[in-house]
Amino acid sequence: MRIAAMAAGAVGGYFAARLQAAGHDVFYIARGPHLDAIRRNGLTIESVHGDLRLPFVRVTDDPAEVGAVDVVLFAVKLWDTETAAAAARPLIGPSTRLITLQNGVDSVERISAVLGAERTVGGTAYIATVIASPGVIKHTSSFATLRVGRADRQEDETLAAFVAAAKAARLDVDLSAAIERDIWHKFIFLTAMAGATAALRSPIGPIRDDPELREFFRTLMQEALAVGRATGIALDPAYVDERMDFLMTKVEPNMKASMAHDLERGNRLELDWLTGKVRALGRAFGIPTPASDAVYTVLKLHRLGRP
Repeated sequence: MRIAAMAAGAVGGYFAARLQAAGHDVFYIARGPHLDAIRRNGLTIESVHGDLRLPFVRVTDDPAEVGAVDVVLFAVKLWDTETAAAAARPLIGPSTRLITLQNGVDSVERISAVLGAERTVGGTAYIATVIASPGVIKHTSSFATLRVGRADRQEDETLAAFVAAAKAARLDVDLSAAIERDIWHKFIFLTAMAGATAALRSPIGPIRDDPELREFFRTLMQEALAVGRATGIALDPAYVDERMDFLMTKVEPNMKASMAHDLERGNRLELDWLTGKVRALGRAFGIPTPASDAVYTVLKLHRLGRP
């Protein structure tokens, strides 16, 4: 398949690299020092599942140089959604599917407004990756999971072919029969992980080991679940207990959310689309969100990054 990673950051770059190693025709959209390093030295994946070195990588900052592809793995930061979706137009052909792997809950709606609902597919990525240095992506979690699906649940040949190709590449991927719920499931856990590790300036290990901070993490998830249910998504309150068990038994203690890494590096934060989204929906539906309010307050001055 012809696959484009836009952008070829920590998430999009990881999955694209695994697909290229499996023999697929992969193109990487990048910019800045990451682009320059990949052009010079190729792309390196350092992973608990085995390192990967790709000396030859087709990388550009201009999607028009690539042309139409079968699948776009869309993994830009949330504030850049509409701008990047418009820039992706040269990648879109009659049967192209753009799969958003972003962190928020409204990406499909936002991208559909630019590229059309038929071409836009929801997705979730459970993975802990970071750009360790330009041209080097470090994968630290034992999990690297993709779930993709159409909100209308219609059969889709291109999407089915992508899932089959990703499975053959030994990726943990599957079609979702309820992608909107799956996106909210990820959002519930991700907002707590991002909020806790960024606001407390700590990897998850010390947070989950402290009873008070562990309860704070649970409360962040409960608030996100409550606002999700208010929007009409069928979310089981028992999901919070299941995620707490996952947190205690499956998550490496040194793990931090990407927002915590961005905070440390002085980058712009996805705060307004994560914790800020929980707060906004809480206000819209009259649901108190005190834990999310606390996270937003302590991070608000940092959300645009350092000059």
